[in-house]
Amino acid sequence: MTGLRTDLYELRMAASYLRRDMVEAATFSLFVRRLPPRRGFLVAAGLAEALAFLEGFAFDDDELGYLRDVVGLDHPTVAALAGLRFTGDVRAVPEGRVVFADEPLVEVTAPIAEAQLVETGVLNLITFHTTVASKAARCRLAAGDAELVDFAFRRTHGIEAGAGVARASAIAGFAATSDVEAARRYGLRPSGTMAHSYVEAFPDERAAFRAFAADFPTNPIFLVDTYDTPAGVRAAVDVITELGVTGPLGVRLDSGDLADLAEQTRAILDGAGLTQAKIVASGSLDEDVIAALVAQGAPIDAYGVGTRMGVSFDAPSLDSAYKLVAFGDRPVLKLSPGKATLPGPKQVFRDPTGASGDVVGLRDEPPPAGREPLLVPVMRGGRRVEAADPAGEVQAARRRFDADLAWLPEAARRLADPTPLTATVSPGLTELRDRVTAQVGRAGAY
Repeated sequence: MTGLRTDLYELRMAASYLRRDMVEAATFSLFVRRLPPRRGFLVAAGLAEALAFLEGFAFDDDELGYLRDVVGLDHPTVAALAGLRFTGDVRAVPEGRVVFADEPLVEVTAPIAEAQLVETGVLNLITFHTTVASKAARCRLAAGDAELVDFAFRRTHGIEAGAGVARASAIAGFAATSDVEAARRYGLRPSGTMAHSYVEAFPDERAAFRAFAADFPTNPIFLVDTYDTPAGVRAAVDVITELGVTGPLGVRLDSGDLADLAEQTRAILDGAGLTQAKIVASGSLDEDVIAALVAQGAPIDAYGVGTRMGVSFDAPSLDSAYKLVAFGDRPVLKLSPGKATLPGPKQVFRDPTGASGDVVGLRDEPPPAGREPLLVPVMRGGRRVEAADPAGEVQAARRRFDADLAWLPEAARRLADPTPLTATVSPGLTELRDRVTAQVGRAGAY
């Protein structure tokens, strides 16, 4: 049950709506007001989790008792909440699509109490996953042809966040994850090597590598920097030669001057005839460190990226919002300085050539010539349009991201000083905004 996964003020507003029999459909729009510094784009993610949250939204008896006895809701309100489920419709930008500021990622239409109660959960899920997917995408841009592996689980902000990071990074192009449960859940490739503690538990590195290769002869990766990195590489070479290990194998560098050590490691491996052995780098990596290593020509085949990706270290959240844009037949807006909104249910129209920014228009207006709509129906009557498919959803989102990354203009792809595409407002939406603003102004004059 998930009914209490909301903020108290959502419950109080919903209770007030229910007491007044305010049951008309309301549309809320979820968008990001502005991109974080150094972001030229965002990657839409978290929709599958948000839809699962909506399908499961309900209050059990214990939760209802808490609302009655502790929160102080009256019996008629508690009775109304007892039968409340999410019965609304959702339109959204599919996961993996590239998006920009001031564009709706999700629009929820439901009886207003339902739409209000789910705000916190939906906003949390979309914001977190989109934040991480966008950070992971920057690592993807930096790494070029090298493989990326999610190593973030041990430092994500919570156990379940680890699975979310694995999923979001897979959408953005990461090849594998260290999180075994996330790999099982989402059909990802699990990946792992060994820790320094494993090496330290044996009398010396050769003994550790010999045991590991014997136990895991398929694709062993030896951690070689516990004591002295070049000596560790030579120890790995000796064990590989001694045991006749063939097939995929490699070494991992986790500290020091990674560019210099990678050069030394490559020379030692190649000198031993192990040209097929891969070099994996890890240790406080992010897109800037990876880009610098690539620029230096470091012979690194794969990067294990952990904390800085998993918590989106430089931009740990987004200026996201979930705002009422229509109630019944009445479009509404906010005029708050710096937080003004646009009225009415919307659509985003994209130029497939990338020559110009997106157009935000009204949901029902025809697409401008040559543009495609981004938001599609994903839930009707409280049920997903398509059945949940955790592995398939990640794969489909990854394909969409690959296509959008190729479409994205170079200026928006830049890691430093990017220039995002800017959304414009359609004439129809502009006219509606001006009309509703004038109506609000007249109402406020009395």
